[in-house]
Amino acid sequence: MELLSNLSLGFSVAITPGNLLYCLAGVFLGTLIGVLPGLGPTATIAMLLPITFTLPPVSALIMLAGIYYGSQYGGSTTSILINVPGEAASVVTALDGYQMARKGRAGVALTTAAVGSFFAGTVATLLLALFAPPLAEFALKFGPADYFSLMVLGLLASVVLAQGSLLHAIGMVVLGLLLGLAGTDVNSGAQRYTFGMPELADGIGFVVVAMGMFGLAEIIRNLEHNEDRTSAVTKITSLMPSRDDWRRMVGPILRGTAIGSALGILPGSGSILGAFAAYSIEKKISKNSAEFGKGAIEGVAAPESANNAGAQTSFIPMLTMGIPSNPVMALMVGAMIIQGIQPGPSVMVEQPALFWGIIVSMWIGNLFLIILNLPMVGMWVKIVTIPYQYLFPAILVFCSIGVFSLKNTQFDIYFMAIFGALGYMFTKLDCEPAPMLLAFILGPMMEEYLRRALLLSRGDPMVFLTRPISATLLAVGVLAIVVASIPALYRKREEAFREE
Repeated sequence: MELLSNLSLGFSVAITPGNLLYCLAGVFLGTLIGVLPGLGPTATIAMLLPITFTLPPVSALIMLAGIYYGSQYGGSTTSILINVPGEAASVVTALDGYQMARKGRAGVALTTAAVGSFFAGTVATLLLALFAPPLAEFALKFGPADYFSLMVLGLLASVVLAQGSLLHAIGMVVLGLLLGLAGTDVNSGAQRYTFGMPELADGIGFVVVAMGMFGLAEIIRNLEHNEDRTSAVTKITSLMPSRDDWRRMVGPILRGTAIGSALGILPGSGSILGAFAAYSIEKKISKNSAEFGKGAIEGVAAPESANNAGAQTSFIPMLTMGIPSNPVMALMVGAMIIQGIQPGPSVMVEQPALFWGIIVSMWIGNLFLIILNLPMVGMWVKIVTIPYQYLFPAILVFCSIGVFSLKNTQFDIYFMAIFGALGYMFTKLDCEPAPMLLAFILGPMMEEYLRRALLLSRGDPMVFLTRPISATLLAVGVLAIVVASIPALYRKREEAFREE
């Protein structure tokens, strides 16, 4: 009964005309960005974050959430029609979706993606409603030492799940922690790592870092690999799958939803990992494995269900414990802080309308996805064929306006340009920027909890090992690093995880 009353509160918040409008706007913008190759949800939310500063907290977070799972779905359209994934999680969908389109079954592939995404989103939202309250209640028992260890575990998990070299990922985490220390020490009032620049007295704005590392760096990468984009179809004749198609897609949708829901909670790119894992499993167990890569409907249903489920269950650690599981959730934590909300388990207790309003809006947003996307496929195809050289100047101007509006200073624009160059350089060096952004967000919080824990223990560092919760979290983190390091002793991690 308590769950029903909470969902009723969420519906009363989510179905107000203003919040419905912001949810629709977020889903529409997310889909629009999702169909534009190269601009993923992280870059989009980083660019649009300044728009939400003047909105009420509930409306701002509902809109940002809609952008996130809208972009996860939007990438499937271009993957199927033009074989160009809109964002990373849609790479797997292109393998069979595009082949279905070439065989005249583009409509069926698009419907399969829509049905799988809606079902997965509905299940993931239900899981969020079921498991978030007990997790938040458990997290209320955490002390400063436990929170510090939890954040350490989150950073270690992001290192383990990052692509490329393990040492590169650790280096990015260290860099993020150092950047987060810049500014004024809240306890002593002393300035640190400001190099005499008064503009850094308040620290480096995470919006500046995010826009540079993801927005500008994406522009540079896309200009380097600008390709002509042509559609495999000129007209979509039928959207309705056959009876045999329905029979073949049910199992993959169920399994993809389960895999994506589980992996979405983990720190790192859960939705991406879920899509690849779901596709690999279906390829191994399917009776039609010979069709994979040639237009198997299972190859569309499974990854699309997994990436949408992963996108929504990634909200669980962010809403319940204030720990971002991926760069998008780090931006959501930043948005909550800007709105004056302290992320963590207290959100559910102190602001239940916000907590449950966001959860219910996710189901409404998934419904909007189906209503919007299938009838508007033709428009998305026309948009995606716009040459990129006409798009990037508008994106660059939008990023600059958004950064300038934060403090009305040119310094932030210069800093954004520096981080944009760094982001591009990091990709060339195979250094994934996501762990750095997570460390940048968590660094100041970790420092505060570290100080509180040592203050309460009178300077005894053993408090992190004597408290059962803290010791368990640290042990799990060390075990994850050890397991990830073993294959690195003999061969590259890419080879270790390569499918046989």
